[in-house]
Amino acid sequence: MKNVIIFFTLISLCCQAQQNTLKPTLENISWISGTWHGKAFGGITEEIWSEPSGGSMMASFKLINDGKVTFYEIEIIREIENSLILQLKHFGPDLKGWETKDETVDFPLKEITENKVIFEGMTFERVSDNEMIVHVDMKEKDGSISVMPFKYTKDIPNQKPIKQLIEVNYAQNTPIIDGMADENIWKNSQWHRIDQLWIGSPFSSDDFEGRYKLAWREEALYLLAEIKDDTLRDVFKDPLKRWWDEDCLEIFIDEDNSGGGHQYTHNAFAYHVDLQGNVVDVNHTKEGKLYNSHVISARKTNKNTTIWEVKILLYDDSYIDDAKNNTVKLYPNKNIGFALAYCDNDYSEHRENFIGSIFVEGSDKDRGWIDANIFGTLRLIKNN
Repeated sequence: MKNVIIFFTLISLCCQAQQNTLKPTLENISWISGTWHGKAFGGITEEIWSEPSGGSMMASFKLINDGKVTFYEIEIIREIENSLILQLKHFGPDLKGWETKDETVDFPLKEITENKVIFEGMTFERVSDNEMIVHVDMKEKDGSISVMPFKYTKDIPNQKPIKQLIEVNYAQNTPIIDGMADENIWKNSQWHRIDQLWIGSPFSSDDFEGRYKLAWREEALYLLAEIKDDTLRDVFKDPLKRWWDEDCLEIFIDEDNSGGGHQYTHNAFAYHVDLQGNVVDVNHTKEGKLYNSHVISARKTNKNTTIWEVKILLYDDSYIDDAKNNTVKLYPNKNIGFALAYCDNDYSEHRENFIGSIFVEGSDKDRGWIDANIFGTLRLIKNN
């Protein structure tokens, strides 16, 4: 009886494996299509795949190191003899080919499953709708083969509606981050309110008032916030301990204004800036992590009024923790997802109020750290 059970178990597993194997058609690998960005060989990679048409899919690849193209690839996946084959050719930065005129590097298809396209020497693995890993066999100098993973994220068309549009003026001179706010850009910029209750009981102007201004230069977004708070709380010396329950300024940034979820990803950032200038966000480990190099701040407090002056570096959604990441350079007419909030806690164990800069629909208004769709929109402008 035991042997019979084992026999039928093996049959069941075999059938399941057969069900998971898909036919070798372009339609079954169309999820590869799109514009993908990643990092490899110490640089930035870009791979753009077309939708299936004419019996093939086509891609261009390039590697950028220190702002210059190192090499290009042209790739195709085409139908051949009831199967598929991946073929590519390499080109230098001057578009001179590495292979001879009629030579290609070929990868015959082995298998397609729901989330993998396995060629001999190269495998495409779907992690999510906008995440992919390409595993490539690399020949080492000693003749051995190692597998190198190329981690990609896909550009998804912006579906987030533009709301609370704020035009942000260009600063002719770089603001000095000292909490003084005496630059011309601050004198000539418009104030915006922080007055939307996201968590807690209604508050009075005696307890809290908040407003902010914005400016930009190519290297960063600049923020000036004025917070009137009668009591500042900073109990925990460890910046990674219950940072959300301390008085802090929270800056929400979505570099491409694409919206969407970002709870444990870097599709957007939710920077908690504490009274000591430490900057915390939650990353893929589901733990708080310091991002002090992303946000540089200075604050000055006089009686119940605190001035925060802040420089915010922007990163796109290809950001990888503990790796070398390049900041995004800003330019006129660029849209950025943005919201600002203040955690207000006078004497309680947990924060008493959370006040934001934008109206959030529904009863659950504390969604900025999860959902970038609630963010407003900044549009960078530069007057001649």
